[in-house]
Amino acid sequence: MNEGVGSVEDMPVGEPTQVEVIAEVVRSGVVEGHHYGSTVAIDPDGRVVDARGDVTSQILPRSCNKPLQALGMLRAGLDPNAELPGELVALACASHSGEPFHIDGVRKLLAGAGLTEEALQTPPDYPLDDAARDAWIRTGGTKESVLMNCSGKHAAMLATCVANGWSTEDYRDPGHPLQQAIIETFAEMTGEPVEHVAVDGCGAPLLSTSLTGLARAFSRLAQAADGPEHRVAAAIRAHPSYVSGSTRDELTLLTAIPGAIGKAGAESCYVVALPDGRAFALKTDDGAARARPPVMVALLERLGVTAEEGVDAEAVRRSGAQPLLGGGRPVGEIRTVGPGA
Repeated sequence: MNEGVGSVEDMPVGEPTQVEVIAEVVRSGVVEGHHYGSTVAIDPDGRVVDARGDVTSQILPRSCNKPLQALGMLRAGLDPNAELPGELVALACASHSGEPFHIDGVRKLLAGAGLTEEALQTPPDYPLDDAARDAWIRTGGTKESVLMNCSGKHAAMLATCVANGWSTEDYRDPGHPLQQAIIETFAEMTGEPVEHVAVDGCGAPLLSTSLTGLARAFSRLAQAADGPEHRVAAAIRAHPSYVSGSTRDELTLLTAIPGAIGKAGAESCYVVALPDGRAFALKTDDGAARARPPVMVALLERLGVTAEEGVDAEAVRRSGAQPLLGGGRPVGEIRTVGPGA
């Protein structure tokens, strides 16, 4: 492991952070709860232009890290001849829904490296998308590693190992050459040392950074004109459904803002960057997924993105809608709190 890189055991437990109320739960006109968290926006030069809560302490961005991990793989030789189709690069960045086109893509990534699904070390799971899961179960399907939403990332990790002649049995180990290459890229892109290496839900190393560092990394991806950085950004722009799924709020948002790239992660982490390098990141303290979309939309609206030419403002707002149901009909919402709300 790199000098100075911490481990999950080093992470402080219960350390307080300066989070704020950024959303409230409103049912039948009554505020019945709150979501605390932090948000940040930076300009193309990386300067913070808007911040709420704690945007400098280290967090675990979960799957928001995947495009940066994919970049590390490309730099390490995942596709030396630049022959990998854009949708498979996008799938390497994905928390996919487990729809048939996602699973086909994962199998193509593996086959291109001469591997089968047995090489995957993702925990067996059902598809993330409800309809895809139900369809799979109706056919008698059970949990499989290839269905797990991180299988695209893992397939790309395995392919990178094959391209370099590295071992595939221990590719998730933080000391593996693959993971060391990813750590180096991650630290460079965020502009911060990796203080903690945890274990993500898929079993792969999970690298820490601050919300500001996360936004900075995506800003650099979005502004890249060439090289592997541009390939990652171009793949997300051209194939956003491969990065999430055909029914996901992230897809709605990215297709509503020309040239945008972005990634959602577990524990309510989210980052979006525009082609000019402006970037926006958020994290709710309780990790509630329902607060993530409306808070991002509010941040984009507050900073004028929805008023810009070419942006489908209505679609952006629709991506953030989180109605609360009562008796099967909407009776409330997750409502953002703070400036511009």
